[in-house]
Amino acid sequence: MNRIVSSSDDPSSMIAQLQAVNPQESVPVYETSGRIHAEDNMTLHSEIFEQPERLASLLENQKQHCFEIAKAIQSRNVQYAFLAARGTSDNAGRYANYLWGAQNGLPLALATPSLFTYYQSPPRLSGALVVGVSQSGQSPDIVSVLEEGRKQNCMTLAITNVPDSPLASAADFVLDIQAGPEKAVAATKTYTAELMAVAMISAALRNSEENWNELASVSKWAAQALALDPQIAQLAQRYRYMSQCVVLGRGFNYATAFEWALKLKELTYLIAEPYSSADFQHGPIAMVEGGFPVLAVAPRGKVHDTMREMLTRLRKEKDAELVVISDDPDALVLAQSPIQLPPQIPEWLTPMVSILPAQLFACHLTQVKGYDTDAPRSITKVTETH
Repeated sequence: MNRIVSSSDDPSSMIAQLQAVNPQESVPVYETSGRIHAEDNMTLHSEIFEQPERLASLLENQKQHCFEIAKAIQSRNVQYAFLAARGTSDNAGRYANYLWGAQNGLPLALATPSLFTYYQSPPRLSGALVVGVSQSGQSPDIVSVLEEGRKQNCMTLAITNVPDSPLASAADFVLDIQAGPEKAVAATKTYTAELMAVAMISAALRNSEENWNELASVSKWAAQALALDPQIAQLAQRYRYMSQCVVLGRGFNYATAFEWALKLKELTYLIAEPYSSADFQHGPIAMVEGGFPVLAVAPRGKVHDTMREMLTRLRKEKDAELVVISDDPDALVLAQSPIQLPPQIPEWLTPMVSILPAQLFACHLTQVKGYDTDAPRSITKVTETH
């Protein structure tokens, strides 16, 4: 792999640099309150920095509505969730798949929208909560899934940033993620807002005060993660000539691996392939040789030991080039490029925080490569598929 090498390949040195920003001190983040409404000045970078405030606001404003949604789910005796989404929102669906299954015992199936449009052969949805997740709420194929859910007398829920969109009109309940206008083509704040919406529904279904207290700390952890922006900007220089990589995650952060890979594809035009660390062992690991870039999201939690074992193998046996986002020093020390998460984040909430340094990495790598962070080639903000 061709790359620009940083001044030090010593991971301990890099960790020391990252720890120089004390999370307990005042966190040097943007003043977002005044800029949130100044749409003309919004950029991908500024939208990334809006996220702590947006997440706190969503939690405050929509908590009661999530209880109403949870009450309706319980009264309808819902047996499983059937979720339709595309792109970044599909990755939020991957998070829901793990979270609602682990926390709420609610199985989730990801929809295949072409069955509803081109094939005109929708499956039986009896007992389903039919969910559509879309920032714009515009894509006809996602709307068609909710419309069919209504026809089959299912409860329907739209999670969207546009509460008067076609998707919202097709739903019994609408959860407005309230992320505000997002001008950059690559989704950032709308993604974490979707994750927060999914997590709030889970907490409401459990009626757990502990869960709500943990959710209240997400915005603080998000601000702490964003405080590493200068170090991540420096770190990105090393990967100026990277043209391909794999991105690993597991459990709740399987979604994070997919979203990080998507940001790299759409912004830097890399071939970035996401995998579960388990799936990666079933064949794809064979592509790794000396210097091959492997990006990994590995916070502490139930799947962490297996992730750390994989990273150890990749570094010691394969001589891979590792970028690791983690709160575990033993995992970070394996990486040429470690990115330290704030400590003591409950595993179920780590996707909302771990994606933030990944977004910054993609943003800065885009700048390093000389590409447009706000308007990447070939794609538009709203994509309508059938």
